[in-house]
Amino acid sequence: QVQLVESGGGLVQAGGSLRLSCAASGNIFGVDDMGWYRQAPGKRRELVAEISGDGSTNYASSVKGRFTISRANAKNTVWLQMNRLKPEDADAYYCDAAVATTAHAYLEVWGQGTLVTAPT
Repeated sequence: QVQLVESGGGLVQAGGSLRLSCAASGNIFGVDDMGWYRQAPGKRRELVAEISGDGSTNYASSVKGRFTISRANAKNTVWLQMNRLKPEDADAYYCDAAVATTAHAYLEVWGQGTLVTAPT
């Protein structure tokens, strides 16, 4: 069994920063692509950023230049550094990973989500 545990959500302060973390644990042979998605109530989950096993990255246009995804392969961990936050960045953020449980078997695993909330 494999699980992803996220942390680091909080209140969006316009222009501020937050850092999300996601660590994979369990029966892991290796971890390939990892990514962050976000979802507002009633809307589709959308890609925020993704990073491959060799470090190649891809960002949604709405966050490019403000957010940075990074990973530590030895720790099976991925981070999302969010700078110059905007109120519209408030959402539930989900970590996603393609986890190899053997040399030939992959699972797509999702975290439980962490909330980035806007001030009321």
